[in-house]
Amino acid sequence: MPFLRRLDPRTKLLLVLLFTVIIFIVDSLVVAAVQLAFFSALCFAAGISPKKLFPHIKYMVFLIVFVLVLHFFFGSGLAGGLMIGCRILALTVLLPLLTMTTEARILACGIHRMGLPYRAAHIITSAYTLIPSFEEEIQLIMEARSLRGRKSAKIKEYAAVTLPLMIRAMRKAMLIGLAMDARAFGAYKTRSATVALKFCAIDYAAFAVGLCYAGLIAAVSIFLK
Repeated sequence: MPFLRRLDPRTKLLLVLLFTVIIFIVDSLVVAAVQLAFFSALCFAAGISPKKLFPHIKYMVFLIVFVLVLHFFFGSGLAGGLMIGCRILALTVLLPLLTMTTEARILACGIHRMGLPYRAAHIITSAYTLIPSFEEEIQLIMEARSLRGRKSAKIKEYAAVTLPLMIRAMRKAMLIGLAMDARAFGAYKTRSATVALKFCAIDYAAFAVGLCYAGLIAAVSIFLK
């Protein structure tokens, strides 16, 4: 089992928050590129493929090019645009290290153990688990329209799937609500968990490495100013 998948979800949550802060603190193109390489290496070690990291690579490329053009003509030049692009890519690579290496129920348990109400934990985890299902629904609706011979420009096509997608979303919400009511969700202030979370040696080692990395990156960034 990969190293990252064995970490406690609280460890990953805290480290992701720390690394996110470091991403925005860094003000050097070289350090930003090093961060991007480091997070990409962690994704590779966790077994996350580039296809899963960048499911919409065309839109990501367009965003990066747009940022580069804006900074080149109206901002701090090409170097500043590249640094912002590295920040965007670093965030894109960092977040899957949490969401793609942790089951939703375990992540919800970790968020609850950190002090948040379990209702808030359920809302957070449900939000990111439902996004892929909505993408699948859009694809199914568009394929159904294509089979019926309805072909048009992409913008018009996306506008046409809005109504059926909303209907499916409401149906899904009703099913989720019925399932939650059937399980008496929210009837009690406390909630039992199917997993027992406990910090282990591997978690303390990850904290030590993460803090050393954050301190080193901050020091180098300050030195290069």
